[in-house]
Amino acid sequence: MSNRITIIEDNKKIREGFVAVVESTGRYEVVSQYDNCEDALNSLLDDIPDVVLMDIGLPGMSGVEGTARIKKRLPACIVLIITVMEDSEKVFRSLCAGAGGYIIKNSNVEDIVRSIDEALSGGAPMSLQIAKMVVQSFNQSNDSPLSSRETEVLQSIAQGKSYTKIATELFVSKDTIRSHIKNIYQKLAVNNKAEALKIAGDKKWINKQW
Repeated sequence: MSNRITIIEDNKKIREGFVAVVESTGRYEVVSQYDNCEDALNSLLDDIPDVVLMDIGLPGMSGVEGTARIKKRLPACIVLIITVMEDSEKVFRSLCAGAGGYIIKNSNVEDIVRSIDEALSGGAPMSLQIAKMVVQSFNQSNDSPLSSRETEVLQSIAQGKSYTKIATELFVSKDTIRSHIKNIYQKLAVNNKAEALKIAGDKKWINKQW
């Protein structure tokens, strides 16, 4: 039986290109294709794909958020991110959300098929740079008093992001981010971001190597 593949890509030419590549193998079947995450999620349990090729920069719901929702509804499904270039931060966030690897859009046919093959055989197609970031994240201490969301907010602050940008990326309001910051200060017994970042970094509750 052919593996079932769903493609989510808003650029029609690129989407059709991936469809042609996948179907040319004779081993994989494109069961559905969408130009946005919302429609794909609505049909996910009807399509039941083995693999989803997901554009990271979709209109509306992002590929990172879409990945998290797909993995929640269909844990066995493998999500491979499609990205124009290797943006370490975005790709890393998609991997944290559950993606099994990624494919660069201008990859040749052989590399695209090889990435899908690798993912289905239990591998995780990614560069050494991204793999290093993943390993570093696993090496972070797990005795942090911060929740996973508070850690994510503090990590974003460590990367120099504004409250507005963090709120947009996490799909919450700026007030919610401020609330997280207040809780972080209380838990770490500090009064400002510099102190919070120093404590969290020294104790390896966040990753300082970005």
